[in-house]
Amino acid sequence: MSTERQYGWMWLQALELVDQAERLQRRFLRYLGPGDAAVCWEPPVDIHETAEEVVVVVALPGVAPEDIEIRLEDARLIVSATRSLRRAHGGAMIRRLEIPHGRFLRQVILPDAALELTASQYVNGCLEVHLSRLVSRT
Repeated sequence: MSTERQYGWMWLQALELVDQAERLQRRFLRYLGPGDAAVCWEPPVDIHETAEEVVVVVALPGVAPEDIEIRLEDARLIVSATRSLRRAHGGAMIRRLEIPHGRFLRQVILPDAALELTASQYVNGCLEVHLSRLVSRT
């Protein structure tokens, strides 16, 4: 493969990665409705699955653990709360606000409806929810 062709292929891959990153950012900061109680943003999640459980990790920087609501409805995990806008220090001018604030709600469709919420913990700005598989009794 010629050097020019190799770099062209690498450039196309780099552009695709940038495009993917922009799509993720747009999804993360999606405006979902008007008003104070409306949902304003949707946090990103990672989902890990084993034979025994499903673990959902939700990125929630700056959200107080006691404000987080976790519900399991049918085959959906629902996580919601409000991230307050931190006040600038007296007389400070805000130059940039990139971290989302306001009410959020994240619904995660689960791979299996036969799950129960067994544990949750908030560590380093991430909520980790453990959902164990229910053993069928036949």
